[in-house]
Amino acid sequence: MDRGDAVEKLKSFVGTSLQKLADDYGIAIQLPDGKPNKGWAGHTIEALLGLEKNSRQEPDGGTWELKAVPYKLRKGVYVPKETMAITMINPTDVVKKSFEESHLLNKLQSLVVLKRSVGSNLFDPSFILDVKEFDLSGNLYDSVRRDYEEVQACLADPARGFSKLTGRMGTFIQPRTKGAGHGSTSRAFYARPTFIEAIFS
Repeated sequence: MDRGDAVEKLKSFVGTSLQKLADDYGIAIQLPDGKPNKGWAGHTIEALLGLEKNSRQEPDGGTWELKAVPYKLRKGVYVPKETMAITMINPTDVVKKSFEESHLLNKLQSLVVLKRSVGSNLFDPSFILDVKEFDLSGNLYDSVRRDYEEVQACLADPARGFSKLTGRMGTFIQPRTKGAGHGSTSRAFYARPTFIEAIFS
């Protein structure tokens, strides 16, 4: 499925409950041990589009990348609930590759971004609110390139390196812990809420 077809199909489901779609496709929103299935919304959207589950660094749709971002209602306005994971940081790869050659740019240069509402818990209704095509360009491109190069410089510096990557870095894209939280040795690139809002502005 090409990106335009994916966007048109998803737009036809704006206002639809993702929990209902998950049930239709047999996707559990809660694991047998009672914990939430954190990937249920993304898996539901992939199933809706006929895409295979993909944890690789290549884009989900072959030539485009699918992202589902949660929005919470605050003071009558929907705002991003959290940062958006983009791709894992392989330190050897990042040091070696320019931004133009990077997995980060590969993920960001052809996006389909779906905005979904979320409540205070897993079972509050989650609806598809909006769908956008997004191509990183212009001033935002330049800012993200600088964010990447900040990470690259830290990794290449013998006095700092991978362990010194911190979520305080980056204007729009930050490097931070991926996985179990405190003590995790993995890092990933995350889009800050300001970047997410730029997609839908």
